[in-house]
Amino acid sequence: MYEITVPSTTKSAPGVATEGLGKRYDDIWALRDLDLQVPAGSVLGLLGHNGAGKTTAIRILTTLALPTTGRARVAGFDVVEQPGEVRARLGLAGQSATVDGLLGARANLEMVGRLYHLPAAEARRRADELLERLGLTDVADRLVRTFSGGMRRRLDLAASLVAQPPVLFLDEPTTGLDPQSRNELWDLLRELVAAGATLVLTTQYLEEADRLADDIVVLERGRVAATGSPTELKARIGGERLEVTVGAPKDVGVAVGALESFADGPSDADGLRVTIPVRAGTRLMEVARALDAARVDVTDVHRREATLDDVFLTLTGVAPASRKAA
Repeated sequence: MYEITVPSTTKSAPGVATEGLGKRYDDIWALRDLDLQVPAGSVLGLLGHNGAGKTTAIRILTTLALPTTGRARVAGFDVVEQPGEVRARLGLAGQSATVDGLLGARANLEMVGRLYHLPAAEARRRADELLERLGLTDVADRLVRTFSGGMRRRLDLAASLVAQPPVLFLDEPTTGLDPQSRNELWDLLRELVAAGATLVLTTQYLEEADRLADDIVVLERGRVAATGSPTELKARIGGERLEVTVGAPKDVGVAVGALESFADGPSDADGLRVTIPVRAGTRLMEVARALDAARVDVTDVHRREATLDDVFLTLTGVAPASRKAA
């Protein structure tokens, strides 16, 4: 496990803190009134649909954009007044891979280490550790331009970890990774956080936020729509969900109508699946009878607890991008 050293002057400071943070482009506010307190050694999940303000927030916190209003500190340093100190203490993996295609994987990581002023031997050691951990040892000396998209993504993530920074910003880090690689990355991130790193994560996979995040901020049109732990947000939305899968597209609308009397809120149709927040005390036998009376061809009926997908849909009115793409 990597040993992460947090500068002694910032150990008591939050990993990330903002107050009234905002960004305006002409007359359009991309982000407004963002207040964050992310303790060192914790994970913040930043959620929202495309255009909600997530990337704008990340760009300000990583000194790539100046705020219009408010203040922000990363690892105890002001992002506007002390950008060099901030950059020396953060790792960033954006949505697009930024590694050099004309270098090998090991050479890329060693170059990043040297840019962080690591001694050559230390940069090589860290590169080898990360190549092994992310399953890239066998291709360590291949030109990156020959890599698949998933391999480039893993290398880009490795580059953000070379200097073992105390604060990590990962913008949709597991997009393009297979399930095994995603689980391995989650394990690595948990180790880093357990060792004291602070992680700010944006993701399209709400399961990822549910499993990794200590707290979640949902952004909607540049403003905070909700905050809380995954458990708190799911409890706030409350209630159980009833999911009905039908046999053909023509049955979806009929099923929605048959379920209306059991619903405690608007229904959601996704392909052949209809989901409703179900009224307390509803019995599955009653649901089955109503569907049978409407002559709906049903292949599955079950009830479940609310998920972060439900939270996201309720708060924003838009299904998560990962689900729409599934």
